Amino acid sequence: MSELRFDGRVAVITGAGRGLGRAYALLLGSLGAKIVVNDLGGSMRGDGVDSGPADEVVKEIIAAGGEAVASVDSVATAEGGQAIIQTALDHYGRIDVLIHNAGTVRYATLTEMTYEDFDSVLDVHLRGAFHVVRAAFPLMKDAGYGRIVLTSSIGGLYGNQAVANYASAKAGIVGLTNVVALEGADHGVTCNAIVPGALTRMAEGIDTSAYPPMGPELVAPVVGWLAHESCSITGELLLAIAGRIARMFVGETPGVYQPSWTVDQVGERIDAIRDTSDPWILPIVPSAHVDHITRSFAMATGGTGVTGKTRSSA
Repeated sequence: MSELRFDGRVAVITGAGRGLGRAYALLLGSLGAKIVVNDLGGSMRGDGVDSGPADEVVKEIIAAGGEAVASVDSVATAEGGQAIIQTALDHYGRIDVLIHNAGTVRYATLTEMTYEDFDSVLDVHLRGAFHVVRAAFPLMKDAGYGRIVLTSSIGGLYGNQAVANYASAKAGIVGLTNVVALEGADHGVTCNAIVPGALTRMAEGIDTSAYPPMGPELVAPVVGWLAHESCSITGELLLAIAGRIARMFVGETPGVYQPSWTVDQVGERIDAIRDTSDPWILPIVPSAHVDHITRSFAMATGGTGVTGKTRSSA
């Protein structure tokens, strides 16, 4: 069976000088995509600039017979985001794929985290995603085609210690992914988020001796499919860790309806309220927002008030 290819496609990949981004760039480049390798080349805290990592990945792609160009503009500013996308236009005349992978970490507990550390991480992960999406999305919309892959994290979905900045940014990515998916649905533009687990610079200082194989190359094919024209989903989260690929999603319990409540009654019925045996899983596209409201209102007009189930929640 022939492998899916990206011939004629142009892909912008942020944070592509090392780790996961490098793996994405090398894979898509080997499959025919023209790559803008964006990487500021700084430390994991986001300090410094070094064109070396991006230049090296470009050399690797070209040596393997592909096409690539480096960008060292920063995703952390609107001007930088625009310049990154402009690099694709200047060199290749178009943009088909946007993968926002750039990221930094600044560990600190809530009692010790500075506002600078909080803002700095959001600037790269969340605002950085918006900056490149804001520059690329209108072009994709006008072209009637686009594939956008943003990067979330189990830290954003489940939280972790000493990463309030990182967790907040990665949770925000989920909301941004949903909006881009909704607004792109009628224009051939998909947007999904990858939730990757891999051993990269972010794992420095952690004892990984008992970990199974967790190289970036185990994540790259998932991102490759999300970036391909055959991608059949939008507004979803795909997790990839140690060879396991899964879908992550937000769900609701059906809940319990009563025409009025007291504080005591909430406590008395909390087990039924939290019962996950019959969950609602609402697809973002086309209408999770409306479906949530419609189902909730249906319970107020026709629910039993005992199980919380109605015809519309089956």
